[in-house]
Parts: sequence; structure tokens; C-alpha cells
Amino acid sequence: MRLHRNLVFAVIDALSEIFNENGYADKVIAKTLKRDKRWGSRDRGFIAETTYEIVRWKKMYDGIAETKEHFSRDNLFKIFAVWATLRGIELPDWRYFEGTPVRRIKGRFDELSKLRIYKQSIPNWLEELGVSELGEEKWDKEITALNIQAPVVLRVNTLKTTVKKCREVLADQDIHTEIVKEYPEALQLTERTNVFTSQAFKDGFFEVQDASSQLVAHYLDVKPGMRVVDTCAGAGGKTLHIAALTENKGNIIAMDIYGNKLSELKRRARRAGAHNIETRVIESTKDVKKLYGKADRVLIDAPCSGLGILRRNPDAKWKLQPEFIDEIKATQQEILQRYSKMVKAGGKLVYATCSVLPSENQQQVDLFLASDEGQDFTKVKDHKVLSHISGYDGFYMALLEKK
Repeated sequence: MRLHRNLVFAVIDALSEIFNENGYADKVIAKTLKRDKRWGSRDRGFIAETTYEIVRWKKMYDGIAETKEHFSRDNLFKIFAVWATLRGIELPDWRYFEGTPVRRIKGRFDELSKLRIYKQSIPNWLEELGVSELGEEKWDKEITALNIQAPVVLRVNTLKTTVKKCREVLADQDIHTEIVKEYPEALQLTERTNVFTSQAFKDGFFEVQDASSQLVAHYLDVKPGMRVVDTCAGAGGKTLHIAALTENKGNIIAMDIYGNKLSELKRRARRAGAHNIETRVIESTKDVKKLYGKADRVLIDAPCSGLGILRRNPDAKWKLQPEFIDEIKATQQEILQRYSKMVKAGGKLVYATCSVLPSENQQQVDLFLASDEGQDFTKVKDHKVLSHISGYDGFYMALLEKK
């Protein structure tokens, strides 16, 4: 592979913004890719994939380059040189790469690979937490799986098409997919491509949604005509799935504290042809209290550490701090206590997270059930999804029923 100066510089600029300015990798990369209209799909792919790779393996590359997490421009070029060397890519004759110790890089890699914090490129505190919560063997398998690039999975929008028809339409547009067993609306790309520019996407035939995430709406056991409240709807991936499962019949109330996310949901709903969604911004406790005892189904897709989706958000492990885990667990319990009151007698609630930590998952449910607010609920079932077993994102979901 020949390295092109403008592409390498784009990667360096993106890394600087992510590491030094705490930018979110997906947003930084999206912005970077718009910098030069002459870039083709291979150029854009190189920038995106290389940036994500270096972010994912930051600790290993930083350890080899001995840059001591000081991400000056010169040090970022040293880290890039490590990435290229380990992939057998010949470094060009640029001043930035002068004196690169190729043989020493390979030796340091072998040496550091003996330690999991470097081999899997994770902060020390996260290593300790993972072992304490999942155990040595399970954590080793899970963090290994979470460092593998996530596949691209689509959720077919059954309000507009069928899985079979969508697959045929995509194939006509030279986008090839395979059916994913046990996930009724899922199609997985056989080769990565930008599906958002396809006519099928513009026509609302599908959304991009990981297979594990697609399990949640089904777990809620919704039926057409029900009143369903999605309490932490965000931009509405699961809300739209619920709308499809209710066949546009009934009332779905999508709530969130962020109005801009709900605005995005409205736009997505129009494209999907989902007409039974009502959005409500949570501005005070009154907005929640109005719905006490009025919902057939309530989804609490709770804010969490996001450790189950590290494959698609590798920068999250560098942004996370141990104190955040404690704070988010308090928030999760508070949300469970308040939002569960929306469920009417005989109704059901699903508590879900994209975390693999028991302390954010089953332990939160057990704590809720042991509380005064939880005494009217019983746990019907729960499901733990680990990446090393499923091949998809790590998730948790629990189905509770109100007596």
C-alpha cells in the first residue's frame, strides 16, 4: 500500500481532535471526510478505518511509540508509524518518519502483547472492573470480542417492505446482504459500504441497527393498538422498531431530555412512514407524572456505560472514567423508580442497557424489585447478550410485569 500525504494528514488531524480536544470519533471522522470532494470511496475508507483502528489500539501504539500520552503532532506521526509498521506498510520518505525504529516496534509489540491492558488496549481501571464483574475468563473473551470491528446490520422496516423484498431491492443497487437467523428483521452486509446514499434508505426501507439492539422491541411484547412509552428514546432506533411491530396502530410516546434527538426521531419517522409516534421533551417531573398508570408497555433503554458497544465506539473507553460508572448506576436506579410508575396494572416494562456489567444490569433490576416501588412488579425473564457469544453488541434486557 502506498501512503498518500493528504490522506495521512487527514488521519493525523482527526486523531488530534479526538485525543486532544475530546471529540467524538464518529462526528470527527464524518466532518473530516467532507474536507475534500475529490476523495473517492477508497480514500474515505482509508481515513475512517485507519482513524478508528488507531483510536481502538491507542494504548498499545502509545506504549510502543513511548509517547507517554502526549499527543503532539510529532507524537501522532510516531503512533501512525507504529500502525503502519505493524501492518507491513512501507513508510514514505517524509521527515515525520525519519528514524522510525521498525525492528524495535515489532519487538515492543511482542513484549507488550503479554499484558492484556496492552494486548486489548484498555485503561487499567477498566481491566480491574471487567475482571471483578465478569471473572477472568469471561472478561478476556468479551474484551477481545469488543475490539473486533462490528458488522453492519440493517433492520428492515416492515411498515414499507419485507425482508425478502428489501434484500432484492438492495441487491439491485449492488448492496449485498445475508439473512441473520433468529433476528426476524435483520440483514447483514456481506461487504461494508455506505448504505445511507442508497435509494432504499431514502425510501425508508431500512435503518442501520445492530442485531442485539433489534431484540429489545420484541422483548417488550407489544401489540397493535397499545399505548407504549419509550422513556429514553434518543434519536429513536427502538421507537421506530416498536412502531413497525404495532403496525402503526395505537400510540407510541417517545420521551427524552434532549429535544434535538427527538427532532431527529421525527425526521426518521417521516422517512419510515411511522405515523403513531408522539414526541415529548422531558422538561420536569410533571411530564413523567402525567403518564403514571397509563401505559400498556414502557421501555427504559437506560443511559449506561456503553461498554457493550465499544466495537463501534472505541473512543468511549478513553472517555469513560470510573466515577462515571458509579454516577450512571445511581441514575439508572432513579429512572427505574420513577418511570416504572407509568406502567398500568397488568402492563409490562423492559429495562435495557448496552452494557455487559452485571452491576448495571441484573443487579439494578434486583435492587428495584426489592424496593417499595418495585414490589408491584415481578421479573418474567431477562436476557444477557455477550459479544463473544452472539457476535454482535453486548446488551441486557429484563421484562417485568406489573401485578
